[in-house]
Amino acid sequence: MAKDAKDLLKRVREELKGEGGTNRLVPLIASGEASLDVLKALAAEEHRIVQSDWRAFLTLAAQSPLPAQREFFATVAGGEGLALAKLADFAAACGLTPDDVAAYRALPGCQAYPSYVARLALDGNPHDALLAILANFAEWGGYCATIAAALREHYGFDDAGCAFFDFFAQPSPDLDALSLRALDDVLATGWSVADAMPAARLLHAYELMFWNTLADLP
Repeated sequence: MAKDAKDLLKRVREELKGEGGTNRLVPLIASGEASLDVLKALAAEEHRIVQSDWRAFLTLAAQSPLPAQREFFATVAGGEGLALAKLADFAAACGLTPDDVAAYRALPGCQAYPSYVARLALDGNPHDALLAILANFAEWGGYCATIAAALREHYGFDDAGCAFFDFFAQPSPDLDALSLRALDDVLATGWSVADAMPAARLLHAYELMFWNTLADLP
């Protein structure tokens, strides 16, 4: 049945990509054109996102009726916890203190993404949330790999300063296998993929909004 989950994710990702929209920030970072102030904003916004997603994933794990699905959400929640410490090193490399991060005024266009993840958890439909999150995972990992390389090449960040992005850029065969098993189990329940697509589309749009809000900063 794993092939069913793979085929579904491929189709959904292609459909989301075909709806248009471009991440304008990552190319700026990749070329070294993004300012340090933009990187500071990225660090502070991510600090809020990681904390919110950590709680949302734990909530989704608690709501999940299927063991593999529950394990998937619990695993990614644990990953957010590990990433939070690495994010502090990225913020420090940008020149931010913990007080700076706490005092930062978050941008609505950046916080729409975690707000929607939290809404998916609040709605109590972990099946739809699973598809929406998995549909966006591949792009996120690719963005992180590009940013990690650019931070070293153009901004002189050390390994500690890049560790947050390295963490998400690294392939995780075990997590990939778990995600497919979880999605296969969900498909076996007769769950409607069509009913879940609006959530996947919105989450993808909110992710692009996050990056492009930062790209528009002076």
